[in-house]
This record gives sequence, structure tokens and C-alpha cells, in this order.
Amino acid sequence: MARPMPVTLRPAVNQDFDYCRRLYFSEMKWIIEELHLDRTAQEISFQWQWDPAQVRILALDGADIGWLQTITQNDEIFIAQLVVDRPFQRKGIGTEMMKCLIRQAAQLNQVIRLNVVKISPARRFYERLGFQVVHEDDRKLYMKLDPDTAMRWSN
Repeated sequence: MARPMPVTLRPAVNQDFDYCRRLYFSEMKWIIEELHLDRTAQEISFQWQWDPAQVRILALDGADIGWLQTITQNDEIFIAQLVVDRPFQRKGIGTEMMKCLIRQAAQLNQVIRLNVVKISPARRFYERLGFQVVHEDDRKLYMKLDPDTAMRWSN
């Protein structure tokens, strides 16, 4: 695999909402259609859950290429979203972002949690990083990475 591109993170501002929304729905369109989800309900949910204080924009050479939303509570980091724009996928960017979060969690002895839609290929990505399924419902897998596992990945 090629060396990861030098991606930087910047804090999101309110004006990033439209970019994040567009990118999210361009990547989730097939899942929404496949699962017969209500697009209007998904739009409302997205707007309700998007919080610029929790979002960082991924940038490469000054251009936005994705976004990351994390929520830190107690001894846990919840990864709400990691979206990389299609032309930049499969170049190691998502892996590097996740490894950075895993290192951070290991240093702080935190659990990392996330949810992934069962039909999403991202499931295999998270499993390769050491995440384990701890619960599931009809549509999603609820996954976590314990601090001990994170520590092994951070070394």
C-alpha cells in the first residue's frame, strides 16, 4: 500500500454543515435505498446530530476531503462519523485517522465505540483494526475497541 497522504485536521465551523451533509448523503445514498429508509427522516436526524464542536474536517493540501465526528464522554470515545470523499478512499486516509484515534484512546485508557450498518463494507475495516461486535439490532452492529487492544495497536 502506498504511503498515506499528509492529511491535516481542522475544527469544523457552522459553514461546514452543507459540505458534511453533501458528503455524508453521497456516501450513504445506496444504504438508504437498500434499507428502504425514509430520506426525510435521515435528513432530520443528520441535522439534529451534526455538532460542529464534535467535528473535524480532513484536509489535504488545503482542500477538504472528508470529516470526522467524535464524542468523548467519561472513559469512552464514540466515533459518530468518519467520511472520506470517494476520490480519496482506499489511500490509507481512513486507516490513519483511526490509528490516530486508537493511539489517543490507548494513552487515555479509553474504550472506543462506533456503530456500523450491517451491509456496509466498513465493518471489515473496523474488524481489521481490532473492533469487536458487542451488540446488534436489525440494521446496525455496535462495536468497541477496549483499551488493552488499543494499546497493542498503538505500539
